[in-house]
Amino acid sequence: MTENEKAARQKKISHAIMWIVLLVLFFCFIFPFLMVVINVFKSKADIIANPLALIGAHGFTLRNFPEAMKKMNFWTVFGNSLIITCCATVLTILVSSMASFVIVRNGKWKFCALIFSLMIASMVIPFQVLMVPLVSVYGGILNVLNHRITLILMHVGFSVSMAVFMFHGAIRTNIPLALEEAATIDGCSRWQTWWKVVFPLLKPTIATVGIINAMAYWNDYLLPSLVLTKKNLYTIPIATQAFYGTYSTDIGLVMAALLLAMLPILILYVFLQRYIVEGVASGAVKG
Repeated sequence: MTENEKAARQKKISHAIMWIVLLVLFFCFIFPFLMVVINVFKSKADIIANPLALIGAHGFTLRNFPEAMKKMNFWTVFGNSLIITCCATVLTILVSSMASFVIVRNGKWKFCALIFSLMIASMVIPFQVLMVPLVSVYGGILNVLNHRITLILMHVGFSVSMAVFMFHGAIRTNIPLALEEAATIDGCSRWQTWWKVVFPLLKPTIATVGIINAMAYWNDYLLPSLVLTKKNLYTIPIATQAFYGTYSTDIGLVMAALLLAMLPILILYVFLQRYIVEGVASGAVKG
């Protein structure tokens, strides 16, 4: 066997091993989702008897969905989640893109460099460290808990550092300064230059920041559970706790609630997934 044949054989073996590993990892990640999809159309007795069966002994049923929606007050909590997620995502994109534009184009200012460094440093601070003082200050002193706007601003505050980091890299590497100079010559103000020239060119990064943060806001349980304690303000993750009793849990309703919670953000990801890799690559350069 020649050296070329040995190299080709080793390459085939390495590719085969890589595909096997990827398939195993894919199955491990997709298995919980498949379990939800399979069991959501079965009764509680069938789920307990054989959770891996495609169809239960009592057959295919859609009863779990209307019961879950009624018990969790679905349309109210869905509206709360939608308002909070959309507002927080839009604010995060606008604030972080504007801040990044100012920091990049005024990089010689020590103040801008300091602000950017502090934002990057704040990314390593876990939320759990700030959780108790945050709630005690906003709840005990300022008394602004149980308001959607409070949760929206908290989401933006905790997410803007990562978003600024991504927009900073995208603007620095992908937006030529000549475009902004041409816009200035044509009579555009600083605001118009950002809105009409820079912002439209950041679509991949905008999509990436949007989907990452929208998924985080939509699925977040801890922060909303601390800020929103009134039932009429619950988001979907908090409302799902209604299915967990002290002594028993209706697994079928839990599966239906989980699927209803996943579908909106899953649909959003399907439509925006083509921007994810491009946006991450363009925003990953610190410069």
